[in-house]
Amino acid sequence: MAPTPAARPRVLTAPDGTPFRDLNGNGVMEPYEDPRLPVAERVADLLGRMTLEEKAGLLFQTMVAINPDGSLVEPEPGAPDDDPMRASTSAMVTGKLMNHFNLFGAAAPRRMAEWNNRLQDLAATTRLGIPVTISTDPRNGFVDNPAASVHTEGFSLWPEPPGLAAVGDEELVRAHADIVRQEYLAVGIRLALHPTADLATEPRWPRVLGTFGSDAEVAARMVGAYVRGLQGETLGPAGVSAMTKHFPGAGPQLNGEDAHFPYGREQVYPGGNFDYHLIPFEAAFAAGTSQVMPYYAMPVGTPYEEVGFGFNKGVITGLLREEYGFDGIVCTDWGLVTDTQIFGAPFPARAWGVEDLDRLTRVERILDAGADQLGGEAAPDLVVELVRTGRVTAERIDASVTRLLREKFVLGLFDDPYVDPDAAARICGSPEFTAAGLAAQSRSITVLKDRPADATAPLLPLAPGTRIYTEGIDRAVAARYATVVDTPQEAEVAVVRIAAPYDKERTAGFESFFRAGRLDFTEDELRPVLDVASAVATVVDIFLDRAAVIPEIADRAAALVADFGASDTALLDVLFGRVKPEGRLPFELPRSMESVVVGHEDVPDDSGDPLFPYGHGLRLG
Repeated sequence: MAPTPAARPRVLTAPDGTPFRDLNGNGVMEPYEDPRLPVAERVADLLGRMTLEEKAGLLFQTMVAINPDGSLVEPEPGAPDDDPMRASTSAMVTGKLMNHFNLFGAAAPRRMAEWNNRLQDLAATTRLGIPVTISTDPRNGFVDNPAASVHTEGFSLWPEPPGLAAVGDEELVRAHADIVRQEYLAVGIRLALHPTADLATEPRWPRVLGTFGSDAEVAARMVGAYVRGLQGETLGPAGVSAMTKHFPGAGPQLNGEDAHFPYGREQVYPGGNFDYHLIPFEAAFAAGTSQVMPYYAMPVGTPYEEVGFGFNKGVITGLLREEYGFDGIVCTDWGLVTDTQIFGAPFPARAWGVEDLDRLTRVERILDAGADQLGGEAAPDLVVELVRTGRVTAERIDASVTRLLREKFVLGLFDDPYVDPDAAARICGSPEFTAAGLAAQSRSITVLKDRPADATAPLLPLAPGTRIYTEGIDRAVAARYATVVDTPQEAEVAVVRIAAPYDKERTAGFESFFRAGRLDFTEDELRPVLDVASAVATVVDIFLDRAAVIPEIADRAAALVADFGASDTALLDVLFGRVKPEGRLPFELPRSMESVVVGHEDVPDDSGDPLFPYGHGLRLG
């Protein structure tokens, strides 16, 4: 079904000839509808017109799903509204008066653009016609994790952030973020729930792949460039707002466990390195990041209260607002208030340190801490109750609503929230953008070893037409570079692609998306790789979503390379000498799990005697 033009606000002309969108349908250009006025005046006018219920709706941002055909998700009456795959879009927009949504799932770019227009049409039917702000986790990478990233067909494909850090080129990061900006704009996404400014100081942490590595100064350069690529030097209608996360740095999780889960709720600083983790955020502030997201975890052994950062007044108001002077939007991570189910399994609210509080009091604590918006929640009624019972003042709500409205005006959403589906199909994944992403993938390949045992010369690059045996590579792609054979015994060289290890027993429900635990391979996992390496000179490529403990593979492989998200084409372009790899390790690779266990969660690259140190990377030829 095509968007219904009649649902859109009429474009009228003021007596002086100024066109405006008649958002409230009264035929008069109200100050908030006047594109000539300063943003502050438009915000103040609209704020004065809003009911408490409308203000409360602004304070929540939850997930909303998209149908593959670009239509809005509208389940049967009575379906639960806490499941993003089944929640009614109209119930949230016209019932709960919400207008910030995190897009869950994907469709072709044209359909995503059509969906945006339908959603904006729906928002236009509300009393004041406040447009929707659509946000997303990263969509231009290889990993698909409903809690962290969404691999989206039709968008350009790039290495994950550690790969960009491996190249270390700020201009590449800025150009990447600028392409992301253009693709997001084309489909109506106006808020990026990234970049991640966390540091990979704890190698077991499952979210290392979202970071720019372990070095704070390098990460700071990358984060600053990323924010500028998304927002421009000044955020405006051509920009995408950046929500930098997860303040004050989510990397140092106890034993590397993730704070999505109760056993990972503690964030620790045994090396006394709290301030080190703030350095990338300082670069984001300098670049003008519009929003900040605190993490789930609770700090342990610091001067701050041991409650989750979303509830932590000392961190949000004291450190972020007062010490750093941040006056942008603070949005909590998802699901701090309401217990729910994911994939049919119970999933408790991440209310770490305040588990004993009821939902109403949790919301009160979040607002008192200084956050403006609750992520992953759809409970405006709780804010209404807090104000009407006198537990939270109307002035406190107005402060957050002002920030949230201000950004909608700055982004130009009140003047035109619609996009062109034809342009979306043309812009997203364009040949130019696709080629740029492929080149970045190849550049980020990191050569760790290139010297077979007892050889006098490097193995790489391989000669065109070499007889190769492959595992983990599309045979048709490999055939464009070499003669592909069926067994190692027939080959001159083998090329084997593997991924870093993890605890595979953690595969139940939502936890299966978090590759956690051990970094070393079991004997059963090693055997197939080592058997091939024993039969023929073997190039091993390992996908490093985290550090890996690989002394056996490093010893037996003729050549060893690492990738951080690269297609078969990007890898083979490097192995056959068509593109020069530039990667250097953005975190060290430890020699043993024992050295990881004794390390400090908040200190970068401290295993003592790494197999490959931070910054290691060979140049071919």
